[in-house]
Amino acid sequence: MRTSPTSGNGTPVARAPSRRAGAQGTGGCTGETATARTSLPGDARAPSAARRFVRTVLAGWNAHDVVTYDATLLVSELVTNAVVHAGTSVDLECRLDPARGGSLVVEVTDHHPTREFRARRPAPGERDGPAHCGRGLRLVAELAETWGTAYRRTDKTVWFHLPTSRPDRAGELPALSDQALLRDLRVAESLGPGSCPELPARPPAEAGRHRALSFLAEASELLAGQFEEDTVASLAAQLAVPRLADWCAVWLDAESAPGTIHPAPRLSCVWHADERRTEPLRAALLHAPPLLPATGRPVPWPYRQDPPGAAPAGTPPGPALACRLVAGGRALGTLLLGRTAGPGLGDDVTGLTEDFARRLAQALASARQYTRQATISTILQRGLLPRGVAHIPGIDKAVVYEPCGDTAAGGDFYDVFAAGDDRWCFALGDVCGSGPEAAVTTGLVRPWLRLLAKEGYGVADVLTRLNRMLAEEAAEDAPGPAPRFLSLLHGQLAPRTDGGSGVRCTLASAGHPLPLLLRPDGSVRAVGAPQILLGVVEEVAYGSQTFDMAAGDTLLCVTDGVTERKAGNRLFDDADGLAATLSACTGLTAEGVARRIRDAVHAFAPTPPDDDLALLVLRAE
Repeated sequence: MRTSPTSGNGTPVARAPSRRAGAQGTGGCTGETATARTSLPGDARAPSAARRFVRTVLAGWNAHDVVTYDATLLVSELVTNAVVHAGTSVDLECRLDPARGGSLVVEVTDHHPTREFRARRPAPGERDGPAHCGRGLRLVAELAETWGTAYRRTDKTVWFHLPTSRPDRAGELPALSDQALLRDLRVAESLGPGSCPELPARPPAEAGRHRALSFLAEASELLAGQFEEDTVASLAAQLAVPRLADWCAVWLDAESAPGTIHPAPRLSCVWHADERRTEPLRAALLHAPPLLPATGRPVPWPYRQDPPGAAPAGTPPGPALACRLVAGGRALGTLLLGRTAGPGLGDDVTGLTEDFARRLAQALASARQYTRQATISTILQRGLLPRGVAHIPGIDKAVVYEPCGDTAAGGDFYDVFAAGDDRWCFALGDVCGSGPEAAVTTGLVRPWLRLLAKEGYGVADVLTRLNRMLAEEAAEDAPGPAPRFLSLLHGQLAPRTDGGSGVRCTLASAGHPLPLLLRPDGSVRAVGAPQILLGVVEEVAYGSQTFDMAAGDTLLCVTDGVTERKAGNRLFDDADGLAATLSACTGLTAEGVARRIRDAVHAFAPTPPDDDLALLVLRAE
């Protein structure tokens, strides 16, 4: 028996032991207990996969449709919570427990043992709890016979029991303590047709309640996975129509600095059940955003402090509800729902709209925060890259830079710049590590390298001084971040002093893949000599090599994202694979060589590269 489970009110309880020897997949019978389990990915696919799994298992066990509906709803909420809050894979188990009269036991386990869910109920007189109070567990508390949580060293489980027998009195429902969430909804008026046709025998009040919960669960799942606020608004409008209303509009408030005038709200989305009426509705609403207090509660629209008067010109006919979208004490926009005709929207729809608006506001807040952070990250990352590549007389050049993942700048970096006195410098580096620490190192090294080169230091002296500066920086950070290591190829181009065509190249490599020199006859050789990484040993004197590049010679510089590209157990540069590919590039321009190498690297394996890809091609003309 697992230890330290707690019930919904925090009281330690015992529960039936899990039968881990049960059959995998869609179900099976292990002696006296039927058990089925599965593992789900920790992403947006998990909730829908969990619902399919539960429905399939319970159909195989001939469970009552009410049990199936409740179990599917609760599992969807709990799996969504696990994916959003824990961010790990999810284990799901269903079993019939003979010790409890054959009741259904469901366990949802994530692998984040330290994160707890809160299930606070509203205080007396409080309309509803805060948005972060754990909506999934509140649903469990209302619908399950018993439930609890178990925290262990490696994971956390939320479990619940559902009786498999039908209530003696079909029309009797348990008392609902959370009226803001579980309202007694009228079926047809609240959610429209087609939501749950497979349960015609269910009492109207019970069916309305389940359809409302299903609607809210679907809304939570769809809205929580969006990272762009206009997409959130569009999804919300399509969810609300026609289930809650015939048409819907969402305004978004613009962010503004403190003390400045707030811009007018922007009409983000308009949706009508009749597509022909969408554009006329947009025109009618465009200049008439509802003016509401930031209470987060729906009110009849148009809202007026004085007794209601005539509606503004162009107002759509029929009843409407407007609700400010408030999250974290900040108003983010306005939701407007309406019907084309008929009686006013009742208390049931008003209550459901308030709950829906709360979830919409939270999704908008998350999307806005994500956008803000992504914008800052993109601006900072772009600052790590050069604004342009300097023109070098007599040199045709090309750059390929493809950071791995959804970033503008990765651990690799490059630079080509004028150093003065007919000198041009180039660099290609690879910071050891990833993430913010790698970005910090890139942000330090590239400006230092430019400064030292423009001050007239030679190629070898630049590396020597860079190494010393990195060691000093690491000493100042101690005992903070780990020492900063990186590989770096640094070179300098200048006109030949003997009067020949082409350029003279001086370069040094600090732990970096050596560049390859392609001659017009197709021969390829490595240039330079390997030396220790920067930042490893403080007192190191780096050396450099000088050679001439005649017309037609091509110098290829790459990072290890090229040479160590994997296909099974093979690397792209095994058996001099890079040199062989370069040898076939004779006669190509710098751009042609860069494209040929890049395409070969991508074609080497069926999967996309899992490391930053950077290469620099310099061709003497």
